[in-house]
Amino acid sequence: MSEWIEIADVGEFSHTDRKLVDLGGQHQIGLFKLPDGFYAVSAWCSHQKATIIHGDIEGYEIECPLHAARFDLRNGQHKCLPAVRPIKAYETRVEAGKVLLKKPE
Repeated sequence: MSEWIEIADVGEFSHTDRKLVDLGGQHQIGLFKLPDGFYAVSAWCSHQKATIIHGDIEGYEIECPLHAARFDLRNGQHKCLPAVRPIKAYETRVEAGKVLLKKPE
């Protein structure tokens, strides 16, 4: 059975669409609220390890502010150069007003 951890309260997103979640080690996660739910990906661009947390979002794509690489928030897939590798995507769900993340392995 998979383990889920609480990473946010839905109410935290009343004035923002994103949150940086630091789980320690190599797990700094960007949590994003889109119209159809919450999406979690690595907070770091795969191109030069710049943070993507403040990047512009259009549809399901987030753009790295450093060199404009784009990633799909649903699955972490890279969408354009200069990124040539995806970023890690994490499964989320909402229960009783809390955002849960499937614990990274």
